Amino acid sequence: MTVESNAGVGMVHSYQIEAGNFTKAGEAASSIKRILRQLGVDANVIRRVSIAAYEAEMNMVIHSIGGTIQVAISPQVIVFKAIDEGPGIEDVNLAMEEGFSTAKDWARELGFGAGMGLPNIKRCSDDFRIQSEVGQGTYLEARFLL
Repeated sequence: MTVESNAGVGMVHSYQIEAGNFTKAGEAASSIKRILRQLGVDANVIRRVSIAAYEAEMNMVIHSIGGTIQVAISPQVIVFKAIDEGPGIEDVNLAMEEGFSTAKDWARELGFGAGMGLPNIKRCSDDFRIQSEVGQGTYLEARFLL
């Protein structure tokens, strides 16, 4: 993890996510949860951010070829970003439907691929944006008001 200053939004915590690495899967979400607890953030906000972070992290582990999670924390808002390097989402609207999944059989055998990741992130956040281009990757941003 690297931490860098970002004027106006407090500290930015950045995590590299490795595709297919289930051994480290969830570490970024756990670290974010720990940081928010140390800062005394409301338990309900911590729960919502933790769910969103875990869902995004697992999506990157299962579906992408790797990427970065960034969390910026200020007194007013937590801004969570997940930026992956492909393969992108063919139909974002369809991917936002509960139960839709493109997970391969191997991921389903591990208990993943229920098609709830993106809908859960949107449900937990106060503001949600996603952009994706096939062959390029996906940019997801979720904001949580404090």
